Amino acid sequence: MARAKNTICLWYDKDAEAAARFYAETFPDSSMGKVYLAPADYPSGKAGDVLMVEFTVAGIPCVGINGGTTFTHSEAFSFQISTEDQAETDRYWNAIVANGGQESACGWCKDRWGISWQITPRVLMEAMAAGGEEAKRAFEAMLEMTRIDVAAIEAAVEAAGGG
Repeated sequence: MARAKNTICLWYDKDAEAAARFYAETFPDSSMGKVYLAPADYPSGKAGDVLMVEFTVAGIPCVGINGGTTFTHSEAFSFQISTEDQAETDRYWNAIVANGGQESACGWCKDRWGISWQITPRVLMEAMAAGGEEAKRAFEAMLEMTRIDVAAIEAAVEAAGGG
């Protein structure tokens, strides 16, 4: 497999391999790649520990590094997963939250490793792209939500005369 020219590199305390396996099992077009072991002791581990993991999340090539506690994740970076309906939205949301994650606002949640995810139904993005009253009503409805409620977004779009 050829290495991608641009790869997202994510820093983990020590569980890059577990995170990569979870993503590969949870999201379509995701997979585990090569696992690299540390050739020598390093500040947050020892020779033979998992140092780096190659993986793909929804078609995006990534590398996870077990670098210790020096750096932490923030909402400044997130994966945005587009969903077709409420069932798909719920499936991803529940997988992340039930695996030690946390709910947040407006369709955002955080996995147990601190990576932020936006689980975003297409109907919401289409309403935002439409602009005007449709975008305004969908946006206002979204602001009241944790997990996105597709029916509520559709109702907001209908109330605006869209859809």
